Amino acid sequence: MSETVAEQLGALRAAALACTACRLSEGRTHVVFGDGSPDADVVIVGEAPGRREDEQGVPFVGPSGKLLDRLLAEIGLERDDVYIANVVKCRPPGNRDPRPDEIEACKGYLREQLRLIDPKVVVTLGNFSSKLLLKTDTGITRLRGTAYEWWGRHLVPTFHPAAALRGSARVLEDMRYDFSLIRDAIDGNLASQDDPEPETTPASGPDPEQLGLFGR
Repeated sequence: MSETVAEQLGALRAAALACTACRLSEGRTHVVFGDGSPDADVVIVGEAPGRREDEQGVPFVGPSGKLLDRLLAEIGLERDDVYIANVVKCRPPGNRDPRPDEIEACKGYLREQLRLIDPKVVVTLGNFSSKLLLKTDTGITRLRGTAYEWWGRHLVPTFHPAAALRGSARVLEDMRYDFSLIRDAIDGNLASQDDPEPETTPASGPDPEQLGLFGR
């Protein structure tokens, strides 16, 4: 089965590498499609590639990537055990937030990555991807600390590693707690947790393969 998933991810990657559906294609050096195991229990979703990612074509390199690797190691995972992707696959100029039309043009790639890999846990890093996938305006400081039930799996929002690198030691400790929730979700040790703001969590839909990403 993993070979079939790997082949389908390869075909999806090839389509992304040739994609010119939005303006971000005009300034990219590399498409940053995703990286990791097609059998991953955990998919980590960031916002968009930065300068180093654009140069290398790999998500989360540099200091943020090293911190992410360290946090994964603390819960018994290596980078090769997970799959890492972004909401959009090309770097926005000046590292600005992706625009709605850019997300619309790119959302199918992330949806298919999640459908094919079918992880137990989705981890969103920072405000942008967390608000987007949970369909909420609530900020990451209030969202984090909980594993949300999300389309037949768990979604764990946490701070972006860059926030821990430039912030206080408390941010890093909060991230460590969130990563402990990831471990619990993988191991099936999570108690049932209710969303403190029910409107932020999508209800299960009739077609879970679509994952309800980004609305319509």
